[in-house]
Amino acid sequence: ANQKRAAVLCAHGHWANARFFGHPDAQMKIELENKGEVHRVGGQYFLQAIPVQLARMGCVAFFYDMLGYSDGGPLTHQLIHGFAKQRPDLSSKERWGLFSAQSELRCLSGMGLQTWNSVRALDWLSALDEVDPSRIGITGASGGGTQTFMLGCVDARPAAFFPAVMVSTAMQGGCTCENASLLRVNTGNIEMTALLAPRPVGMSAADDWTKELETKGLPQLKKHYELLGVPNNVEGKYFPYPHNYNHPSRVMMFEFFNKHLQLGQTSPIVDRDFVPLTREEATVWDAAHPKPEYSEEAELKILRAFAKDQDQQFANLKPKNERSLGEYRRVIGGAWDVIIGRKLPGKDDFAYDQTFKSNSEDLMKFHTVVKLTKEGEEVPTLFYLPKNWNKQVAIWISDDGKASLLKEDGSPIAAVQQLIDAGVSVALPDLLYQGEFNADGKPLEETRRVSGTREFVGYTAGYNHPLFSQRVHDILTLIAFSKYSKYEPAGIHLIGLGKTAGPLVAAAAVQAGSAVDKVAIGTGGFRFASITNARDPMLVPGAVRYGDIPGLLALLAPHKLLLTDEPAVGEAADLTIAAYEAAKASDKIAVMSTPAKQQASAVASWLLQG
Repeated sequence: ANQKRAAVLCAHGHWANARFFGHPDAQMKIELENKGEVHRVGGQYFLQAIPVQLARMGCVAFFYDMLGYSDGGPLTHQLIHGFAKQRPDLSSKERWGLFSAQSELRCLSGMGLQTWNSVRALDWLSALDEVDPSRIGITGASGGGTQTFMLGCVDARPAAFFPAVMVSTAMQGGCTCENASLLRVNTGNIEMTALLAPRPVGMSAADDWTKELETKGLPQLKKHYELLGVPNNVEGKYFPYPHNYNHPSRVMMFEFFNKHLQLGQTSPIVDRDFVPLTREEATVWDAAHPKPEYSEEAELKILRAFAKDQDQQFANLKPKNERSLGEYRRVIGGAWDVIIGRKLPGKDDFAYDQTFKSNSEDLMKFHTVVKLTKEGEEVPTLFYLPKNWNKQVAIWISDDGKASLLKEDGSPIAAVQQLIDAGVSVALPDLLYQGEFNADGKPLEETRRVSGTREFVGYTAGYNHPLFSQRVHDILTLIAFSKYSKYEPAGIHLIGLGKTAGPLVAAAAVQAGSAVDKVAIGTGGFRFASITNARDPMLVPGAVRYGDIPGLLALLAPHKLLLTDEPAVGEAADLTIAAYEAAKASDKIAVMSTPAKQQASAVASWLLQG
């Protein structure tokens, strides 16, 4: 009686009423006829059948609610699982709710909150005196399957996992609760499931998006587990039934946990019927403990609490010395590394089309489309190569593309010409959706999004890099193209002046590392936190969470850096200077306050200094 027991978390998925769900009688008749179920009651209340049988096998089973289901509150089912339209009254800088631009900037999502609930459920379960914390599993079907492998991705404590009818190479989870910005860029649920290794994983598949699991995904997972020396720790099986967690799948799960949680039950496991709990018996609410009602203030209070915690975590990371700078780079730099999603391309990754070339006595001018072949990306660029070239290259980024750095007659503006006259080669690109990318010649006002009517950023930014990151990729392409060119430059420098260009250059310089020498940045006072439109071209999921512009600038230490448009004292300067001091590179940062019309010339002069 005093022996500690194994335990299993049960995540229900997207069945109506969840823990309270029961098949209608007509559906139950079909289930019995096609052998999807064998017990009249257990089949009808199949979600209850999971913890009932696990308990009979000696487990502690905890059946917890997803957000907005059953007893869940105060966030509603409609909000978490049915969000479709942006809410203008909950989209301001001061008053913002879930799925808004402001929540995206902080990586606060329905998916994140729901996964946090899973973590907290695990905290509670593992703390019970009767539970052996080394033998805890989790299972769930459909959206519950998503929660099953997601918990394993972020938490090392669960010992075994059984996600049913979810893991596949096809559809990755259609609900707003299963998606989040940055989550599946260049990856998917098979790779996320692989992150659970070497811990045991069992999967069931059905006549849905998982039907090809045995030939697509499972073989690769088996190879993965084989390489880790535990080939018997992964299994998957297709069952020819519609989307379900029916009797054959449940029996597979019972056998899986019997083996991997060392339950010691005789195999094969034989389950039996039971008396189901009524809704009144299963609910945690009663007259003395009424269910809290949804209110906007409750939603805002939850989000403010998380945002406040994020701000404090960031403040605690402010560099003070070499060690703390290293930790800052690990956490904040690591986050921006994920957000941007790319380092410098390799020297063999390029092709180019030279569409125009002109020679004069003292200057060569090229219009070149630089191609990053493996990604299918192109960067139209004007290159200026003076005959007295000093082996230095300046890549100058502007808010609206290269045309804004040219006069009406097509010649470079004075500051660019100043660099050329001094022997610097200058590259003026059009980044994605700048200049040549826009047939109508107008700057992009809103980002594209996937087809459909639901205005959830995660459906686009969960699978694709945000436009900001794609533009940073273009800059990285130009840096690498210059670095590996036949001309072999001795130094590559970046200039970005403007509310778009400055942040882009900051991010590109961070990712490029030592490939870049001098960096000149003017942000025009821009902050990601000012964004309220969920389709703003500068929307970067996570940008505010990881320090906004000040947090990004601090990662530039020890680059030679010129900051304009930032006061000599303030959040950006203070944090950036602190990082440079911690890097013992205080002499490499300059903060300049210059009138807008003189900025470009002042930056060119700074770049030409030794």
